[in-house]
Amino acid sequence: MIFVPPRSLKSIMCSVAFPAFVLGHDPAKRLIVASYSADLAIKHGNDFRTVINSAEYHGIFPGMRTSAMKNTQTEVVTTLNGFRLCMSVDGALTGRGGDIIIIDDPIAALAALSPKSREHVVDWYFTTLQSRLDDKQNGAIVLVMQRLHEDDLAGVLLRSSNEWTVLSLPAIAEQEEEIPIGNGHVHVRHVGDVLHPERQSRDELDSLRTLSPEIFAAQYQQQPMPPGGGTIKRTWIRRHVRLPTSGQIIQSWDVANKQGEENDYSVCTTWLIYQNKYYFLVDVLRGRFDYPTLRRKVYEQAGLHKPSPILIEDAGFGTALIQELKTGQFSVIAVKPEYDKKIRMAIQATKFENGRVFFPQEASWLPDLEAELFAFPKGRHDDQVDSISQALAYQPPAGWTDESLKGLDNFVNALWQDAIFARLAGRPW
Repeated sequence: MIFVPPRSLKSIMCSVAFPAFVLGHDPAKRLIVASYSADLAIKHGNDFRTVINSAEYHGIFPGMRTSAMKNTQTEVVTTLNGFRLCMSVDGALTGRGGDIIIIDDPIAALAALSPKSREHVVDWYFTTLQSRLDDKQNGAIVLVMQRLHEDDLAGVLLRSSNEWTVLSLPAIAEQEEEIPIGNGHVHVRHVGDVLHPERQSRDELDSLRTLSPEIFAAQYQQQPMPPGGGTIKRTWIRRHVRLPTSGQIIQSWDVANKQGEENDYSVCTTWLIYQNKYYFLVDVLRGRFDYPTLRRKVYEQAGLHKPSPILIEDAGFGTALIQELKTGQFSVIAVKPEYDKKIRMAIQATKFENGRVFFPQEASWLPDLEAELFAFPKGRHDDQVDSISQALAYQPPAGWTDESLKGLDNFVNALWQDAIFARLAGRPW
């Protein structure tokens, strides 16, 4: 998957130049290129023909020649029976297959606002296109688009499979990134870097963001949020590369009350509280667990980070966990929320806005967490949000200093060591 902002030459690169490059190296390759409309597919087909019929192209790829059998605006066949076939999303592919399938903008921006239009594209992919690869092991599907909605084709595919390689190029870089560009070289993007400042400056992009934050988040930053989302603004997040050397470690568990693929996740966020007011996110665990697995995960996360205390909402499975952990002499706080989750996060939003919440610069779990956080309260899930708001609501006891917390850390570490040895020896602790 390749995600880029509007007017970034994605069709020229992926629907025109890339097929010409592939067929230049191997004229026997079979490529299918699909776009949301027949007119757009034909335009790209004619652009492709212009390229491969040029003297410059023949000079670079003298072995690639088109066949006299077929050379039309929708299909070009090579003398080695390779081809580039173009079609629209509604086009028929009966009896046809390919080595590489390119999906270039499967839905128009306005159509993406319609649930029926989005569902139509998803159904077309699963019922028609997906089965058209001739070699399921070695073939490839390339999806190139600007993100338009959390339930667009890319969003559905990313939630249903982890097999995709994703190149996401937001207009303004939101994380440090090294992008491989071939032959061992990388392109480095720093936070705040503009993708193509000569064409679209930071000032222009900031103006677009102000006019429509939701459209900008989706089409320009490749992070779609549902309409009405955005309790927490992306610009409020501060980043940490390394953690402070002192502070209090806490864990916040949001425990699902049911298990199953359609139910909520259980989430543990681990935090370091520095100087009693700065919250550094250390780690996130998220999954759907039955109770025995959940219990084991709580013990594992506590053993890994040695928190004091562990915050757990006193409801459902959480109530049982609280009793068990207290019996085991863990430092546990049973949380009974006073308001609904929207109000709870709204109360904690000031900590984000005032620069008191730090997320890591990079982490494998960070994209999913931020997508959920920035979409709240209109997102598909809110379990990580609940864990975060619960953690930020915790205040260390008044009068604690970093030195006293450091002493507490040493004491807690000693207790943990004793507890672990006791459990390994099979004796009570």
